[in-house]
Amino acid sequence: MNTTTLRLRAAFADNERSRPLLDGRIAPEGIELDAIALTPGEIFARQLKGAEFDVSDMSLGSLLIATSHGPTPFVAFPVFTIRRFFHTGIIVRADAGINVPADLRGKKVGVPEYQQTANVWNRGILQHEFGVHPTEMEWFMERTPETSHGGATGFIPPPGIRLTYVPVEDNIGEMLLDGRLDALLFYAFHGNEIDRSTIDVKQRPQARMLFPDPEAEGRRYFAKTGIYPINHCMVVRRSLAEEHPWVIPSLYDAFCTAQNEKARVEMPYGIRANRTVLETIATYLHEQGLTDRVVRLDEVFAPSMFDR
Repeated sequence: MNTTTLRLRAAFADNERSRPLLDGRIAPEGIELDAIALTPGEIFARQLKGAEFDVSDMSLGSLLIATSHGPTPFVAFPVFTIRRFFHTGIIVRADAGINVPADLRGKKVGVPEYQQTANVWNRGILQHEFGVHPTEMEWFMERTPETSHGGATGFIPPPGIRLTYVPVEDNIGEMLLDGRLDALLFYAFHGNEIDRSTIDVKQRPQARMLFPDPEAEGRRYFAKTGIYPINHCMVVRRSLAEEHPWVIPSLYDAFCTAQNEKARVEMPYGIRANRTVLETIATYLHEQGLTDRVVRLDEVFAPSMFDR
């Protein structure tokens, strides 16, 4: 039985699944968390570039990309605090003539970051569900190479992709509203050092949702595929996990305790319940030219987690 108490520096996105650990209502056994809440983009950038935290949220897509280059400073455990049918949130200009996904062909599409996990899912779903390939759109990326996740993982636009970096004095929200973009594949308007957009474009008459009934489209997609897309996983500093292997099961159990019964059904943690989803995004990353191979799950997740 572990008798050591470790003080770990942590950064979590503030949501109902992480909040009990952020505010101390739930404490992992043997661990004292010095935890702060940050936006996901800030956490990922700071971890990918400087490995600042002992434990944190992590972009699943960027972690798989980084792992494709070799071992990273992190070991993941299968707690997934954000899941969403991201493609149901695609925003289009009302006058761009985009009524169905196929109409995105030939359009100018904005993203905060090309390799962003939500955008990997959206491109994969557009390709596999609706026959629209990433090479059929022109891409505009808001984050700069210096602030992006890709700046830390060696991102270059994949072959056949037309991508323009948005000038630092501009942002994709304003570009959609004034007609320089036709659609936003994913949109974050936090207005922080990572994401420059600040306008809630969905409240403006120039914009509308691609899918008029997002909930219905989410239900349709899940009924057909059984996939509920995962955005984030959790990571622990590799050196810490190797020295104290009990840390990862302790953290995993604490997050499981923090889930209510409804969340356990709708957003189960663990590899066994999510293997298909995890292997699907690994495949999408390779198909989209963001990894040179399909990354295996045992390269990413702690060995102790494969029976969970």
